[in-house]
Amino acid sequence: MGNEWLVIAMFAGFILILLSGYPVAFSFAGTAIVFGLIGYWMGILDPNRLRALLFIWFGTMSNFTLLAIPYFIFLGAILEKSGIAEELLETVGIMLGPVRGGMALTVVIVGTLLAATTGVVAATIIVMGMLTLPIKLRYGYDKQLASGVIVASGTMAQMIPPSLVLVLLSDQIGVSVGDLFLGAVIPGLLLAGAYIVYVLGVAYFRPEAAPPLPPEARTVRGWALFWRVLRAVAPPVLLILAVLGSIFQGIATPTEAGTVGAVGACLLAAFNGRLNWKLIIDSAKSTARVTALVVIILFCASLFSLIFDALGGKALITNMLINAPGGYWGFLLIANLAVFILGIPLEFTEICFIVMPLFVPAALALDIDLAWFAIVMAINLQTAFISPPVGFSLFYLQSASPREVTTADIHRSAIPFMVIQLIVLGIVIAFPQTVRWLIDAASRVPGT
Repeated sequence: MGNEWLVIAMFAGFILILLSGYPVAFSFAGTAIVFGLIGYWMGILDPNRLRALLFIWFGTMSNFTLLAIPYFIFLGAILEKSGIAEELLETVGIMLGPVRGGMALTVVIVGTLLAATTGVVAATIIVMGMLTLPIKLRYGYDKQLASGVIVASGTMAQMIPPSLVLVLLSDQIGVSVGDLFLGAVIPGLLLAGAYIVYVLGVAYFRPEAAPPLPPEARTVRGWALFWRVLRAVAPPVLLILAVLGSIFQGIATPTEAGTVGAVGACLLAAFNGRLNWKLIIDSAKSTARVTALVVIILFCASLFSLIFDALGGKALITNMLINAPGGYWGFLLIANLAVFILGIPLEFTEICFIVMPLFVPAALALDIDLAWFAIVMAINLQTAFISPPVGFSLFYLQSASPREVTTADIHRSAIPFMVIQLIVLGIVIAFPQTVRWLIDAASRVPGT
């Protein structure tokens, strides 16, 4: 069997340590050190290969693409901590209140908008859960519909650009962030549209499950509502269009657009009279924590990847995937199953660093379009994120839900939306142009 047993033991040991609850960065580093020493003792590992770590780490710190991460996190933190996101949610809720299922539609629409601004799943779900779930229950909404739309729509931050998942996938697979952002637009809108169709279907066939808000709950009308929409809805939408439009038009790189978005979020907070030093400091601290977590995982993952490759792990995995029964379709099945299963207990950052470096060589060998493959994986990750019994989004909502909504209610509420996401995943797999169309169109525009 040669050295294959050592590679298999290394990967299995890492997964076991990770599932035990040990921090992912230290799981990467600890496993790499232990098996690196074993490989050196057996004469398999040349310690001179470790010199490459210096180039990898310095390359990471000078990676212009990864610099977009703190800017987008800061943008989202400003909007969430300043209350702009809450006001957006309340205003759209008032607009759609007279429509049967209007509050659920509000959650889908605002969840999509917040996904394009905050990019943070936990913040989006908790804010929408605290603000809308008690109101929906008070006016007779079905508990599972009320919970399910929050779980699914809040998780759109995994998919809708500028998504941190797409930024990390770009770094791991070597496709430009702009292409991934473009490729995610149509699948993301398909998901949002499918949620809206489901809500409208429930409201039509089960009107008692999604009633309209009564007149006494809609206190803002006429010109007052018009001016509130101009103040609370239009500015965040314009900010989204400015950030994404500058990327898609080739005017700015994602990192440059992120800086514009961060400054724009501060200007929105100032326009609403909410910009102060406490807001800036709290947002900066939140940004520093998340960014530091991503970078330390990336550093430790690069050590793990280097040792794993030196022991022959990547070559072994690549050969197994290329020679899997079914060829192209066999590889896609294995990749999707692996990401879905790992995505239930693990965060998206961990998945990107664990499996994507293993899948990319096989995908290239099978002539698979990497931009399309990355979007397929992103949809898969989003589905895993809401999957019972341990999907992260379920626990985020549970932390913000009232007592009458049980854990079982939340878990059952996710099942219809999992089915919807799997249908959209199948559409994207069957029709790669859902991803490629905007990318190819942009490539034909001079100057992009």
